[in-house]
Amino acid sequence: MAIIKSKKRVSDYGEVFTPDFIVDDMLDLVKHETENLESRFLEPACGDGNFLIKVLERKLDVVKRVYKKSQFDYERNVIIAVGSIYGVELLDDNVKLAQERLYNFFLDEYKKNYKEKINNEFLESVKYILNRNILQGNALTLKDDKETPIIFSEWSPVNGVKIKRRDFQFVDLAEFDPKRPSLFSKMETSDTGEVVFSPQPMKEYPPVSFLTLHIAYE
Repeated sequence: MAIIKSKKRVSDYGEVFTPDFIVDDMLDLVKHETENLESRFLEPACGDGNFLIKVLERKLDVVKRVYKKSQFDYERNVIIAVGSIYGVELLDDNVKLAQERLYNFFLDEYKKNYKEKINNEFLESVKYILNRNILQGNALTLKDDKETPIIFSEWSPVNGVKIKRRDFQFVDLAEFDPKRPSLFSKMETSDTGEVVFSPQPMKEYPPVSFLTLHIAYE
């Protein structure tokens, strides 16, 4: 059974929300990916975050199970997990709510684990990534409300303590064919030896500590 906020929003925007039990059933179909911290998830009509918060919950369970004994390792891997979750949403109030829901869910889990050892720099980095990964826009036009192309940031771990940011236009990712070269791709060799093409970022940033990326990339 779908959940709605108002009949007007359904009429104007086709807005309905998927119940939690259906979200869980769908994610169970790709359970191994939800437990892989670096597997990326994009919800192109994310609403207030019903799918994304469930993905985050599963990834945080893995981080807690594997890394809880070391707060540093826990925090570093939370950044990887959070950085793998993306959303696009047409309605700005839903965007803000999704960002807040995911952050508050993470914060509750973090406080349960470390209580008096809260690292505020780390919290700011998590918030920064969520605000960059969950964006207002139209997943059909691949643009925001100002008709500007949607830009996603990729967050990749480097040397254990650093994060490298690369920005991509959503349109380049959505229309990309890994088997065909283009002006926006580079040639690579896969683990199986197959020649593939990967999208080129529109901008790259130098690696920085995961604890200060909210300052370095601001």
